[in-house]
Amino acid sequence: MSVTAQQVKELRDMTGVGMMDCKKALAETGGDMEAAIDWLRTRGLAKAAKKAGRVAAEGLVGINIEGTKGSIAEVNSETDFVARNDQFQSIVGNVAKLALDAAGDVGKLSEMPYPGSGRSVSAELTDAIAKIGENMNLRRTATLTVSDGIIGSYVHNTVKPGLGKLGVIVALESTGDKAALANLGKQIAMHIANTNPLSISPDDIDQDVVARERAIFTEQAKESGKPAEVVAKMVEGRVRKFYEESTLLAQTFVIDGETKVGDVVKNAEKEVGAPIKVTGFVRYALGEGIEKEETDFAAEVAATAGVNK
Repeated sequence: MSVTAQQVKELRDMTGVGMMDCKKALAETGGDMEAAIDWLRTRGLAKAAKKAGRVAAEGLVGINIEGTKGSIAEVNSETDFVARNDQFQSIVGNVAKLALDAAGDVGKLSEMPYPGSGRSVSAELTDAIAKIGENMNLRRTATLTVSDGIIGSYVHNTVKPGLGKLGVIVALESTGDKAALANLGKQIAMHIANTNPLSISPDDIDQDVVARERAIFTEQAKESGKPAEVVAKMVEGRVRKFYEESTLLAQTFVIDGETKVGDVVKNAEKEVGAPIKVTGFVRYALGEGIEKEETDFAAEVAATAGVNK
């Protein structure tokens, strides 16, 4: 298949790699964008697999903690101007509170009664759209609970308590001192906000993700021309490093820059007075994974005129 200029531009925006290399990657992979990213990474040309372009959604992430239960929700708007609107902020705050009983079900949350209005959450958003004049969307929600312990939280770029551009909740199970646990929970939540781990430990990481990384590491190691047994050791070393960088308990704690998070938790057990177990976390960065639709006027004109770009 022929590779279009738009595909090359998109891959370049995603990876920061030069146009010619992007064109070659797409040609080699039949235009498959994900495969092209892996092709570039295998050759050391792309440093990251995640798109670095601007996201489409504005809005706010809201967090609410009540006792041993915590919730997080993201409500999107078209512009940051609306995110600074008092009515919108009130809606997100109330949605985050209601989310405690939604158990992570967006559909259920949408149909829950909105306080003081006689309408559902969905209908309240529709009413706000009519008044404010901008589209809004309840995108996602999640909850965490502990049987005994605390739910720690952190909000970055806070506009009001519990509302901001990035939010994290983390569950710590422990029978120990709750005040000390709360302090640890906030610090771990701040760490998660900074590092964006994929899972708590290597045991619960998505094995499809690991397989993909291993395949890339293997192709890179083969390029060295070294014997198969050496290549195998190189790959295992890279996989171990991937686990250390991508799983919470194996990461280096950002607050001291030295200690592994797992050791931080273990050391805190002395102050808390009981064992501590991290049982879950949720991190929402506003608009992550949502792309703005970019209009290429020249491409539209060419397409209309029947000219291949």
